[in-house]
This record gives sequence, C-alpha cells and structure tokens, in this order.
Amino acid sequence: MLKKILITAGVLLVISLGLAWYIFNDKFEDTAAAKADYTLNAQDFINEFKSNGSINAATNKKYAEKIITINGRVSAVEAADTTTNLKIENADGSYIAFAFQQKDQATVKLVKAGDSVSIKGSCNGASFSSILGVPYATFKRCSLNK
Repeated sequence: MLKKILITAGVLLVISLGLAWYIFNDKFEDTAAAKADYTLNAQDFINEFKSNGSINAATNKKYAEKIITINGRVSAVEAADTTTNLKIENADGSYIAFAFQQKDQATVKLVKAGDSVSIKGSCNGASFSSILGVPYATFKRCSLNK
C-alpha cells in the first residue's frame, strides 16, 4: 500500500513540475504582430465597463485576454524600476493602465502626458478600486502602434 502511495505521489510530482515548467516558459506572440480583436476609443472602452458603480461582468468577459487596440490621449507616464507604463484617464478618474513589452520600452519613454497614442495589448480585464472609488482596466504585453 505504501509503495502505491509513493508511486502515485511521484507521478503527481512529475506532472506538477512539468506543468510549472510549461507555464513559466510559455512564450507569447509579439503583440505588435498580432491582429487586434477590437479597436476602440479609450473613453468608450472605459465607459463600457461601468455598470451602476461596479464593473459590468459581461463586458469584462468579452474583453478578457483579447488583443485590443485603444486610441486615446495619455494622462500619465509612470516610470517603474525597469519599465515605463502609460495611463489614459477618464474625466471621472477611471482609467486604463498599459504595461509594455520590454522591446518597446525605449519608444514608450519618449511619450509625454497629453500625447495622442494608439496602443495594442492584451486586456487583463477591469476591476473596481475601492481605494480610489473608480473602475480601471489593465493591459499587458502592450505595443505602441506606429
């Protein structure tokens, strides 16, 4: 009986390690080369998520993990340790935050608040910030469109 338990545990350990290796080494297609599923104005995109002071779940499901092109005016350029992120904010404080691919960092650093941009990225979806009291959406693996 102990032998069967040890063999089962060993098999599960090998499968778990294999899955972890696969997930951590998964490569994504270059966002700049990917075809956008949707192209939207930033303000319209933000407004589509709002639903009576919370996040519209159907809209969140519609856009989650999709490649989307967002057109709008940068409200803030936020420098982190090794990256620079852009933010587009609505008049009520709701916003979209864009995290860029490493290869695009040099170009992103040239962007200033107030610049009109077209950004393509993978949408993480939206949430409601209880601290700020506003909805926000985040994007990953972003690329500036030329």
